[in-house]
Amino acid sequence: MTGSADRTADDSWLKRVRLPIRRLVCADSTGSARVGGRQIYILPTAYGLLYAVLLVLMLVGSINYANNLGFLLTFLLAGLGVVAMLHTWRNLVGVVLLSGQAADIFAGEPARFGIQLSNLRRWPRPGLQLAGGDDSDATDLAASEAQRLELSMPSRKRGRLRLPRITLSTRYPLGLFRAWSYVELPLHCLVYPAPAAASPTLVAPSYRQSRIGDRGVGADDFTGQRHYRPGDSPRHINWKALAREQGLLTKRFGGDRAERRWLDWSQLQGDQEQRLSQLCRAILDASGEEVEYGLKIPGTTIRPARGPAHRNRCLAQLALFGEVE
Repeated sequence: MTGSADRTADDSWLKRVRLPIRRLVCADSTGSARVGGRQIYILPTAYGLLYAVLLVLMLVGSINYANNLGFLLTFLLAGLGVVAMLHTWRNLVGVVLLSGQAADIFAGEPARFGIQLSNLRRWPRPGLQLAGGDDSDATDLAASEAQRLELSMPSRKRGRLRLPRITLSTRYPLGLFRAWSYVELPLHCLVYPAPAAASPTLVAPSYRQSRIGDRGVGADDFTGQRHYRPGDSPRHINWKALAREQGLLTKRFGGDRAERRWLDWSQLQGDQEQRLSQLCRAILDASGEEVEYGLKIPGTTIRPARGPAHRNRCLAQLALFGEVE
């Protein structure tokens, strides 16, 4: 942590340098971006400036005293600085960035964007740093290696949260120069409304009768078994049959009443965000109780269903409510 703080203080003067962003690294149709040689900025760090001042003083002293060994040492160190600048640039050129996954979250939770760095060259790339927003992550890439880095961003409101422009930088090998590139990746996540503290009071749920059973989604009378389908309740799985290596089977219940709820915008009170928060809480509660529920909001109606896919679809409608593409 101390080294990171020292680097931040050392590079503080670079942040005040305003350079035109004309060499932006953009992703292609596959979501990957490659850093080109003409898309890299490079400037000396504070240590690099101190190093340059030292060389000037050594040169002045060598001229003043006509010291050949002083000239030799000065030019040797100057050549070392030029070689260090070349290796700093070389450490960044050709790095490939690939958009990863970003899980959907609720407002107030941090969003975590995964980005993969790939080294397609036959030499290692130490000291790579990825920064975006107020977060950063660093790694050392070996030859022909790929690693996943993660950037965290706070979420303050619902909607679509996009990854801002990020910076890929390096100070390798001597810390005399800092090379960096600006990168834009098509990575985003959905921010659902923050759920209300308590579930809203809605109208009583409706029921539908079934004389021959409700295709395994009831709760009263056992009618048989069927093969497991995604979305089935874990409470209805026949775990004993699974232990006997008979496969994953789901118990069927029928002759029952299947509960169905409508989560309706018009039945709630409050402003827009308060209603969205109440609907979010109602969706989470209904999903936890494993009942069928539908959603009615202005401009959108989702028919009753159940399961994780239905839950995510309803939450996505709340997140994007009122948003114009």
